[in-house]
Amino acid sequence: MTTFPGTARAGHFMGAQVSVDIRTALPARELTPVLDHAFRWLRWVEETFDPDDEDSQIVRLNRGQTLRQVPELVEVLHRCDEMSEATDGWFDARINGKVDPSGYIKGWALERLSRALTQAGAVDHLIDAGGDIRVRGSVAPGKRWRIGVRDPRTGVVRRILFAHDLAIATSGRAKIVNPRTGEIQQGLSSVTVLGPDLGVADAYATAMYAMGPVLARRFATELAAEGPYQSLIVNVDGQDFGTPGLAAYSGTGRLLAG
Repeated sequence: MTTFPGTARAGHFMGAQVSVDIRTALPARELTPVLDHAFRWLRWVEETFDPDDEDSQIVRLNRGQTLRQVPELVEVLHRCDEMSEATDGWFDARINGKVDPSGYIKGWALERLSRALTQAGAVDHLIDAGGDIRVRGSVAPGKRWRIGVRDPRTGVVRRILFAHDLAIATSGRAKIVNPRTGEIQQGLSSVTVLGPDLGVADAYATAMYAMGPVLARRFATELAAEGPYQSLIVNVDGQDFGTPGLAAYSGTGRLLAG
């Protein structure tokens, strides 16, 4: 039986370029359906949760229309409520009377996809959708994945991380609202959160961006002290703040020049 050292495919998801890079050596006849299923899942998530799609379940929910029986919708809304509580309301999927889980849904979908790939035997993979990244396994036998964390506004590489199993979420490209004031937050360039779950990291990054520089640094420090989530916060002037645990993934722990 012929096996190949993986394959990759690219497309679009929730307004971002998405790529799935599988490095596990699998029979060719298994790789294609695995990737087909991956992109069918992403299309389904977008059709179900896109707040700009008139036929999505989120839009129907906000209009008070009849919904299909979608267990994933209940799960996502429940998790959003949990993340709102965990961030003292700074992550809020209910803005101006409308439900919009955009700050959580992309990370959640990619995390679910990563687990599905692992269950299908593709244990070595990287998924990247506009800076939200999930890696598992190895890029080559015994070799960690090398991940560049870019500032979404400037494109500057802020860190190079090395990991076998890591979720990395970056907020800064989309307009994020301060839930206390209803105004678009502009005090930060980007917030990157890394840890074991991409949905959670995505929500934390969204919340910290909404907080602004001072509260975000305080929250990141407390979050790192309590558990496995580490953060990199970049101000609009390019100055940054990183929690100590980042060094475990970056080797030297020093920033790159660009």
